[in-house]
Amino acid sequence: MHTMVKGANIELSALSANAGSVTVGLSWSSSTGEGDADVSVLLLNGTGKVRSDADFYFYNNPVADDGSVQLLGKTPTPDGSEDRISFDLEAVPPDVERIVVAASRYDGARFGELDDLCLTLVDGAGEGLVRFPVDDAGVVSAVIFGEFYRRAGAWKFRAVGQGYHSGLIGLATDFGVDIEDDTADEGPEAGPEQEAASAPVPPAGPARVPPPRAAAAAATTAATDVTAATAATGAQAAGPAKRPRPRAAKKKVTLPKTVKKSLAENESWRTARLFPVTALKSDRERETRATSVLLSVMAQVPEFGRRLTAGFGAPAGRMETFTEVSLPHGDSPRRPDGVIRVERAGKLWTALVETKTNGNPLKSEQVQAYADIAARRGYEAVITLSNDVALEGSPLVDIRIDGRRRHKVALWHLSWAEVAHQAQMLIRHEGVGNAAHAWLLQELLHYLQHDNSGCHGFQNMGAAWVPVRNGIDDETLCQGDARATEVTESWERLIRQVCLRLGGELGRKVLPVQRAKRGTDPRTRRAEMADRLCLEGRLHAELRMEDTQGILAITADLRTGKLRTSIELPSAEQGYPLTRAKRLMRQLAAAPADLHIETLVAGPGAGPRGTLERLRPEPADILPKDGAEIVGFRLSLFKSMGTGRGSAETGFIRSVDEAVDRFHAQVVTHLDRRGAHRAQAEGPAAGL
Repeated sequence: MHTMVKGANIELSALSANAGSVTVGLSWSSSTGEGDADVSVLLLNGTGKVRSDADFYFYNNPVADDGSVQLLGKTPTPDGSEDRISFDLEAVPPDVERIVVAASRYDGARFGELDDLCLTLVDGAGEGLVRFPVDDAGVVSAVIFGEFYRRAGAWKFRAVGQGYHSGLIGLATDFGVDIEDDTADEGPEAGPEQEAASAPVPPAGPARVPPPRAAAAAATTAATDVTAATAATGAQAAGPAKRPRPRAAKKKVTLPKTVKKSLAENESWRTARLFPVTALKSDRERETRATSVLLSVMAQVPEFGRRLTAGFGAPAGRMETFTEVSLPHGDSPRRPDGVIRVERAGKLWTALVETKTNGNPLKSEQVQAYADIAARRGYEAVITLSNDVALEGSPLVDIRIDGRRRHKVALWHLSWAEVAHQAQMLIRHEGVGNAAHAWLLQELLHYLQHDNSGCHGFQNMGAAWVPVRNGIDDETLCQGDARATEVTESWERLIRQVCLRLGGELGRKVLPVQRAKRGTDPRTRRAEMADRLCLEGRLHAELRMEDTQGILAITADLRTGKLRTSIELPSAEQGYPLTRAKRLMRQLAAAPADLHIETLVAGPGAGPRGTLERLRPEPADILPKDGAEIVGFRLSLFKSMGTGRGSAETGFIRSVDEAVDRFHAQVVTHLDRRGAHRAQAEGPAAGL
C-alpha cells in the first residue's frame, strides 16, 4: 500500500487495473472510545463549485442516483470505527472534474480530540492502494481528507488534509451548497448559530452544527418535506421551482404501526406469504430456499442489492442473480449456491455465492474450489453467507491464494444478521423506491426471522463454552488456554450481532467500542481478553449508540452467573448537587424500581449507591456525605445469565439479548441528549 503525505498526488491507474471502482475509508479513534464524525462528499465542476445542491452527499443524501457515490456507513475496527464510501468513477458525469472527500464533527467537538486520523483507498478487488495519515488536525470541526480529480482523461488522487473551523456548513457553503439549517426549531438545546465561514480561519468560538444522527434519509423524501413546508407558508414565487436546499437538521423517523385488526374468522389462520417456510425439512432445502429468496429480492430491489454489494467493489448497474449453476472443475463440476452479476457500461462484475444456514459451518475446501474457479474465469469475488459473524484477523475459512495468477479474487463474508439489518434499515427507517419494493423487503425480513428459515444469525457460543465455565467455577482455567480465546471470539461475534439487531430496530448506528491502541493486532487483543477472562472470570463489552448519552456496557460475570448492563452519565457542570440528583430522578420517573444507581466521585474511593426504589423519596441520599465532587452517575440493571451455549430460553445468547433490550427500553430511552443539553441550560437555580 502506498503511503502519502499532505499535498502529494498519484494516478490511480498506476496503482491498480481495478481502479474504476474504489472504496475510501476514513478512520479515527479516541482514548475514551466516544469520538465520532460524519463523512461527506462533494462533486465539483470546472469552477470548483457543485453543479447543484444534489452534488452534496452526506447523512441525509447518502446515494447518487447514477450509483457514482454511495455512503456505506460505519464499520467497527479493532481500535475505533471506519466510515466507508464507495465510488464508481466510471459512472461519474463528464462535467464533474473533482470529488472532495471530507468529514465533520458536531456539538462543538474538534478533530484534535481524535487520534489516528487516516484515509485508506482500496480498489474493486479489495486490494489496498493508498494510505494517508492526517497529523495535527488541531481545533477544526471539519477536515477535507482528500480529493479525486481528472487529468488528461485519467483519475488522480490528492492527499489534502485541510481543516475548517466553520464545520460542515462552512465547508459545504464554500463549494456552493445552499444549506438549510433547521436548528432554530430544536428548542433550548440548539446552540447559537455561527456564520458559515468558508475558508480556514482562527476559531471564533464553538459553533454547533447539528447533523442528523439517525440513519440516512432518502434525498427525495427530504426534498418533499421542504417543498411541503414552503407551500404551507405561502412562500411560492412565480417562475420555475427551485430545488430544495439540503437539510442539515435531524429528520424524525417513525416506525410503522402494527395492524391489530384482522378479517380472519379464526386466530390460527395465517397470512399468505410470498416466501413460505413451513415445508422446509432439511438443511439443504433451507440453504437452497434462502439463497433463492435473497438473490431474487436483491435483483428486484436495486437499493437493497446495491447496499449489500457496494462494499464488495460491485459497480452500480443492472443486477442479475442465478441459483444452482454448474461450473466445470476437474473431473466433476462444482455447483455454487448462487451467482451475482452486475453490468455497467458494458463491463461485468461477477461473484460466486456459497450459503450456509442453521449454524452449519463453511467448508474451506468448498470455498477454495470456488475461489479457483473464479480466478480461472475472471470473476471478481466469492461471497460467503452464514449465521456466523466474521472477525478481523480471524477468518471463517482459510483459502490459498495463488500469487502467480494475474487476476485476483476477493473473498467476502455476509452474516444473515447483517442481511436482516440492511433490510430493516431500508423499509423501517430510510425508505425505498416504491411500495412494491418495500413489500418485497418485508416478506424477505419475515422469512429471515422465521424460526424455520435457519437464518437466525450467530446462535452458538461454541464447544469451548461449557469447559471454560466449568474451569472458572473450579478455578482450573489457566492463562494461555486456547479455549478461553475461542470463547472471547464468540463473545465478540455475539456483541457485533447485538449491534446489528439493535441498530436495525432503532434506525441508529450502534457500534462496539474497542478500547485498544490503533495498530494492535486483533489476535493479540483477543489473547489479552482471554487472559483477563481467566483471571477475572468476566466478559465485558461496550456499545456506542448515536443520540445517546454515554456508553452502554455489558458485563457477563461467569463466577456469579449475573449479567450487568450499565451506562455512565456525566454530571452537568452547572447546578447544585441536590439539583443534579433531583433532575436524575425526574429523568428516571418511568425506570424500573430495581435500577441500581451509583454516584461517581472525583479522586479515590466510591460514592453512595442504592436502588431507584429507595432513592426516589430521598434524592439527597445519593449525594456524597463528605462533599466530594460528583463527576457522574452509573445506572445498572442485573439479570441472571443463561447457562447453555445456544439461544434456547435458558441459553446465554438469549439472556444477553433480553438484558440489552430491557436496559435500552426501560432506561436508555429516557436518557437522550436533549435531557443533557436541557440540564446544562437550566443553570444552578434549577430544581430549587
